[in-house]
Amino acid sequence: MKNTIQTAGHADSAESAVNPPHVPGELCHHILDGKKITIRPINLKDKALEADFVKNLSAQTKHYRFLGGINALSESMLKTLCTIDGEDSIAFIATEHDPITGTEKEIGESRYAYTGDKSAHEIAITISDAWQHKGLGKLLTEHLIDYAKVHNIGSLYAIELADNQDMRALARELNMSEKRDRDDAHQVIYSLTL
Repeated sequence: MKNTIQTAGHADSAESAVNPPHVPGELCHHILDGKKITIRPINLKDKALEADFVKNLSAQTKHYRFLGGINALSESMLKTLCTIDGEDSIAFIATEHDPITGTEKEIGESRYAYTGDKSAHEIAITISDAWQHKGLGKLLTEHLIDYAKVHNIGSLYAIELADNQDMRALARELNMSEKRDRDDAHQVIYSLTL
């Protein structure tokens, strides 16, 4: 896997109006699987991008991401997913340029959110079916981990279905600990102390 990084300048004033000033506004460009991808923080202008991303996930990927069945995101859920504050919540999306339509297409995301314990934040990683098993999940999670370290987050954890073998493999690759969820035998909790 070839992986190169190039950063662009800070967000312009139009983007700054959508993202609070303490959210990083830099773009990171990578070459992954021979294709140029962009990783950047999500923002409210990405609601249509996020809706299409979730809509085009397979039933199994949706099931693993949302721990159950969901077909489409409501407007309020889209707003929640696209609103980050850079401290208690952050989300990075990976996109590729579609040469046919000339538009940006979301291919993956990683995010964390505050859930009541300031030192631990819950994470979620979702990769489009076409981009699974190509290193994108690890790349996005590493962006998330690096961001969390800079912002003094003590640990990250993920609650996942126990049969999600892709997440288990990623967690092991990142040296995350694994334990059964005491409240639900069908779930496991992966955690990483930073």
